[in-house]
Amino acid sequence: MRLGVVKEPEGENRVSIVPNSVTKLAKLGFEVSIETGSGSNANHSDDEYISKGAKIVSRQDAMSSDIVISIRMPEISTMKPGKILACVADPFRNPERVREAVDAGITLMSMDMIPRRLSRAQAMDVNSSQDNLSGYKAVLLGAAHVPKGIPMMTTSAGTVKPAKFVIMGSGVAGLQAIATAKRLGAVVYASDVRKSAAEQIESVGGRFIEVDGMDDFEDESGYAKPLTPEFIQKVNDTVCEVASDADVIVTTARIFGRPAPITVPSIAVESFKEGAVIIDMNADVGGNCELTVPGEITRKHGVTIVGIENLAGTIPATASMLFSNNLTNFVSSMVKEGNLEIDMEDDILVGAPEGSDFHIPGMGGVLICSGGEIHPKQSRLGEVVG
Repeated sequence: MRLGVVKEPEGENRVSIVPNSVTKLAKLGFEVSIETGSGSNANHSDDEYISKGAKIVSRQDAMSSDIVISIRMPEISTMKPGKILACVADPFRNPERVREAVDAGITLMSMDMIPRRLSRAQAMDVNSSQDNLSGYKAVLLGAAHVPKGIPMMTTSAGTVKPAKFVIMGSGVAGLQAIATAKRLGAVVYASDVRKSAAEQIESVGGRFIEVDGMDDFEDESGYAKPLTPEFIQKVNDTVCEVASDADVIVTTARIFGRPAPITVPSIAVESFKEGAVIIDMNADVGGNCELTVPGEITRKHGVTIVGIENLAGTIPATASMLFSNNLTNFVSSMVKEGNLEIDMEDDILVGAPEGSDFHIPGMGGVLICSGGEIHPKQSRLGEVVG
């Protein structure tokens, strides 16, 4: 079995497989081929891969492997029908790439479709591993850009009050942001449209912002559901009022397969205090702040708005290690008696069966397409791709 790793495009500093994973993959029976220079931006040299038993090859050779592993979906024109590609395809936002894979006869597996509620899938969940790091880095960016200290300090020159952080959303990224801000010594407030999040927020040191009339807006997959415009407005008004005197506001709201919801409208930014900082964690999908400029750091109404994309990618060594572990665990689950097999009964690959606690209507697992067709369980995706 040949497993190929390709170098990520310009601007993506992570690598999908790190040298330590090569040893584990070799024990499973894989010959690992790494495109030259793939790990350089994550501090892994070609020699380090060679020392672990990998081969350093050209991009064309890596793409000819039985299974190709990457973070971003690579150009697949050189892949032969029947080959497997495992990456973060983001299929609902990139239906044209799915159509390309279907037409090419490629078996496409999108790692962002991992059913996170399955306990067996949690060690393969790239969303959680990367979001966790993004939440951590968001707080560090906030601390770096805010013009004051974070913890309370008692000095001979006077007492410094702790900074106030408001974290909008408490999924994986939000909870890590809350915990990190708390460790830095900030007073932390956090919100979420899922009522069940209150206990989680408090467990990591945050103070829950409750909105009158709040229900539990959580879907079958554990993500937040789309909200009505009226309730979005109510949430925005409540949370932004709490954030009006905050030093740092971190936005984390992300809806799977859809543009990021606006949680900080422009009028709210005008009400924030001079010197406040907004870290928009979803600039890559439109942004939660109405004034965010994706990829840039701007200043509007005296507020610094950080729209840096791919926060996990700014910590490439750690992010690559976790992503590599996720992918290695995933690939390991498909090896049966020394062969790479796609088990059409595997809930991770094709989705949980109807009637089970983990079934998501209209959604499958990571297997997007194979044999020139979109997998039947991916009914929603089939409609998007047409």
